[in-house]
Amino acid sequence: MVTRAEGSLKLSEKMSKLTSALKLIRPDNWVKNLLVFAALVFSKSFLNQDFVLLAVGAFFSFSFLASSVYIINDIFDREKDRKHPIKKKRPIASGKIKIPEAIVMAVTLLFGAFAISYFIDLRLFYILGAYFVLNLLYSVKLKQVVILDAFIVSFGFVLRVVMGAWAIEVPISSWILICTFLLALFLAFGKRRHEVVLAEGTGKFRKVLTDYDTVFLDQMISIASAAAVVTYSLYTIAPETVAHFGTHRLIYTSPFVLYAIYRYQYLIYKRDSGGDPTKLFLTDAGLLVAILGWVASVSLIVYLG
Repeated sequence: MVTRAEGSLKLSEKMSKLTSALKLIRPDNWVKNLLVFAALVFSKSFLNQDFVLLAVGAFFSFSFLASSVYIINDIFDREKDRKHPIKKKRPIASGKIKIPEAIVMAVTLLFGAFAISYFIDLRLFYILGAYFVLNLLYSVKLKQVVILDAFIVSFGFVLRVVMGAWAIEVPISSWILICTFLLALFLAFGKRRHEVVLAEGTGKFRKVLTDYDTVFLDQMISIASAAAVVTYSLYTIAPETVAHFGTHRLIYTSPFVLYAIYRYQYLIYKRDSGGDPTKLFLTDAGLLVAILGWVASVSLIVYLG
């Protein structure tokens, strides 16, 4: 007979396991996959219920795949993570989730991702396959190749946008793809800078970090951020953009993009943040205001003229 104390202990253990599993899957990072909805918004299809359902399916498909990739990365990096002041608390590195359990979770999420994509559009299946293979190569070797590591991460964001467009079968502007890549590159180099500063403080460097330094990264951050702002501004006034939306007013959304970039740089240089861009976008009031302002202004201009 199980006593109340034993029952409470078992319940506590199960809750702890569930919490660790959620940390391993990182559903908070699914916010990155909202880029899947970019094509839905910019194709003026957000009010089409069928398209919305297809986009939601694509979102969860990519999210499941991304979570499986996070798990695989954590399995590969578990020894290095145990030496990191923050990453040592991750479920696999801390031992809260065993390797066999993590493998089962990764395979289950992987199957779910490919199953959903297959029923939406076979092309999405190929995008997920490309993303998965690219990230396997990244985990095994390419994450140690300077500059290329940031490019691969950024290309993953481009694939998110393409997946959203293919899910609802609409063309996607090359301008949007370039903007997405440059903004992602800006965030990737900002994250690397944070890692370099942290490594300098602890004296524990990952191999690729020895090829970076703050001066070099500051230059890359400046180039990527400037290119992103210019590219986005040119997109809003491009003749094909004006013809598609029937308005030249999209240029008025540029200040929100510029402010978000400046705010993020402020957090990198003045607050020593940047190690977790997703967390910053969810918790920093300035970034939230910029994002919501951009979403609101784009929606008003695109759908109400």
